[in-house]
Amino acid sequence: MHGGWNSTVEALAGGVPSVVFSQWSDQAINAKMIEDFWKTGVKVKKREGDGMVEGKEIKRCVEIVMEDGEMRRNAEKWKELARQALGNSGSSALNLQSFVDDVRNKTTIYKNSHDEHVKKG
Repeated sequence: MHGGWNSTVEALAGGVPSVVFSQWSDQAINAKMIEDFWKTGVKVKKREGDGMVEGKEIKRCVEIVMEDGEMRRNAEKWKELARQALGNSGSSALNLQSFVDDVRNKTTIYKNSHDEHVKKG
């Protein structure tokens, strides 16, 4: 995978060990998190000089991901943590509700039944 945030979250939530070939933006940081922090995947190393990736490097990375039992266990652990966070009382649900409540409590301008602009808050 390229290591964009959506792909990273999908791999974590799915419990899938990953081979990451980052290109730009947040992808290098996400790849570092996958390899060094969550330990659920491995980064592809580019050839010096031209930045190309050789077939033997891809083979090396796939073999690591397929054979590393600790990496698979870590992927399963993060899968379970993601499922807990997404549950009704999980941190994602609570944080989203907190955000919605905060937005609702901020000042808003709307039209009332007389088509007048009214300021709330």
